[in-house]
This record gives sequence, C-alpha cells and structure tokens, in this order.
Amino acid sequence: MLRRTIRRQRAFLKPHDIEDLVQDILLSLHEVRATYDATRPFFPWVMAIARHRIADGARRFISRSAHEVAVARPPETFSGDDPNIIGEVYGDPEALRLAVRMLPQGQRQAIEMLKLHEMSLKEAATHSGMTIAALKVAVHRGMNALRKMLGAKG
Repeated sequence: MLRRTIRRQRAFLKPHDIEDLVQDILLSLHEVRATYDATRPFFPWVMAIARHRIADGARRFISRSAHEVAVARPPETFSGDDPNIIGEVYGDPEALRLAVRMLPQGQRQAIEMLKLHEMSLKEAATHSGMTIAALKVAVHRGMNALRKMLGAKG
C-alpha cells in the first residue's frame, strides 16, 4: 500500500528511492506507535505519517540534488608521498613572539589563551572575564594584525 501511494505521488522516483521512503515511513510508524488511538481509524493515521515522511523525502531530494554536479568521469585522487605537510611554515619564532607582545592586551590575551594554550572558548571566557563573542573578535583582529606585522617583515 505504501509503495503504491509513493509511486502514485512521486512517479519520477527510482525503485530504490521508493523503497527508502517506505522504510523511512515504517521506522516512523514504529517510533510513534504509542500515539495511535485504537478508537480511531488506522488507515488515516498511517497515511498522515506517510504524507509527512514523503514531504521530508522530497526536501532531502531537493537539498541533495541542489549540491550535486554531474560529471562524465569522476576525478581520480591519489595521495602524494608527503600528505598533510604544510608547504610554507613561518620560520622566525622570535619575530612571532615579538609581534604577539606588540598586540593590544585584549588581543594578546585572547590569542595566548585560545591559540597558544589551546583553551576552549568557554574556558577562556571564564578565565579572562570576556564574553565568548568578545574573545572571537579579539582573536580575529589579533590574527589579522599578526599577519600584517609578519607579512611586512617577511
């Protein structure tokens, strides 16, 4: 009955997509079986759940197809001899230390806690008394300032 209903409403679906929807509906029925009132008709209850699951399936289908790109031949990927190695690393740690010291105190403190001491935002907010939003802003501005300072020297 469910397969027929789905096929009638969504004729464009492939058989495996129809089967996925049927299974999704059956799982939903199992999850909400306690909400069924035995004094009321069973079929309308099942069809209401099916209607909602079919609509959810349509949203998933649209969302998925919006991000898909059709290609004739999928690209092949191979790992290199040295994967996960950063090409350029800043090579002057003393210049970095000096640049961090030159930052305003709020930015310096935020970068030290979040980037150097690897604290979570929550921990850093508790430790510093700053809000999480203020910490994010301070780190962002501090990192931009460091890039400018070190980029000018490099």
